[in-house]
Amino acid sequence: MKNLSRQEILDRLHAETAANRPILGAGTSCGLIAKCAALGGADLLIVYSTGRSRLMGLPTSRIGDSNANTMDMAGEIRNVVYDTPVIGGIEAWDPLRMDLDILLGDFQAVGFSGIINYPTISTMGETWRARRSKVGLGWEREVELIERAVARNIFTMAYVATVQDALDMASKGVDCLVPHVGATGGGLVGHETDSTLDDEISNISQMIEAVSALGLNPIFLCHGGKITEPSDTRRVYEETQCVGFVGASSIERIPIERAVKSIAEDFKSITFSKE
Repeated sequence: MKNLSRQEILDRLHAETAANRPILGAGTSCGLIAKCAALGGADLLIVYSTGRSRLMGLPTSRIGDSNANTMDMAGEIRNVVYDTPVIGGIEAWDPLRMDLDILLGDFQAVGFSGIINYPTISTMGETWRARRSKVGLGWEREVELIERAVARNIFTMAYVATVQDALDMASKGVDCLVPHVGATGGGLVGHETDSTLDDEISNISQMIEAVSALGLNPIFLCHGGKITEPSDTRRVYEETQCVGFVGASSIERIPIERAVKSIAEDFKSITFSKE
């Protein structure tokens, strides 16, 4: 499969929204999940290094060299998926890869058709953000990453956690803006918080409205927090300008937990009698 161009991906996404079908970005950390997500109609397959922690039965965690791990996963995904764009999560503040243009080229070379700023410092709190910014490896690097990718005509997605983050990324021409309302809850190892779905929808709306007020119009997708089930996304679509969902734990962790537990219980429920 050849890398899909930015315009080819955008044309596909706009066709989905024109038909009133939501865009689905599916986190896929192994070939089987990617293959099944594509068969289920996912529009984008997003490869996160943190997905490996989910497949290990752990809470979503950053383990090891994120960029190296993500690039290493590309071949497995592309080996079994032939016509769905594969998007790579780039850690822009990687001190071992200071030249962002080289890093972008490396991600393209292994077969990614687009990029998303993940792991993202956007969600890591003001103390960490301030410390990393002081050494030139803060949020500004993620914004620069998107700006450089846009200049190279690479399809871009960006996680944002605040209104200012959303404005920063939208002003650089990002294709898909993804309000990130916290680590995903639910399942066996979800990150549970005191926020409610109402709170998260309000946060999403504030980010989107600030961007729209400036006349900027990226594709708005949602992610995280209490938005874990299809019914949750329905509410987001009804109450905000979001037209799709990016799911990681909601695609490759929670459904697997349920399915394997259920089938194991089914097998164990079959009894036999022998003399």
